Amino acid sequence: MSTAFVHRNLPRLLLQAREAVMAHTRPSLREHGLSDQQWRVLRVLGEHGLVETGRVAREAYILGPSLTGVLNRMERDGLIRRYRDPSDQRRTVVEATPRGMRMVESLSQSIEAHYAWMEKSLGKQKLAQLYTLLDQVIELEQP
Repeated sequence: MSTAFVHRNLPRLLLQAREAVMAHTRPSLREHGLSDQQWRVLRVLGEHGLVETGRVAREAYILGPSLTGVLNRMERDGLIRRYRDPSDQRRTVVEATPRGMRMVESLSQSIEAHYAWMEKSLGKQKLAQLYTLLDQVIELEQP
């Protein structure tokens, strides 16, 4: 017996789209010795500078316990530094080291080139529509 679904499987389509985009990015990440999670952390730090770990977890979509392990490895590899927040010693903040920022700069070039290719292939308007629709879906599903 099967259930007759009316709509396509949106979560699966979103995952397939993510994997299709990441298929272009992963080889560059691996050349730099980075996992997907480590790249997401570096991307957040590259965009915002010094960031509280809770914000890193939220923006990089990494659960707290997993983030601890990711940050430990990145600190060991000289990609990030962690400090106690001077304004609240209970909090920890993170920033990319110069080595980490060089990776962000290097990777951002190939990633931006891929986005430019997507924009050329889909058209500027369609890519903008995609971003808008994704933002709307995210907002719609917020509690």
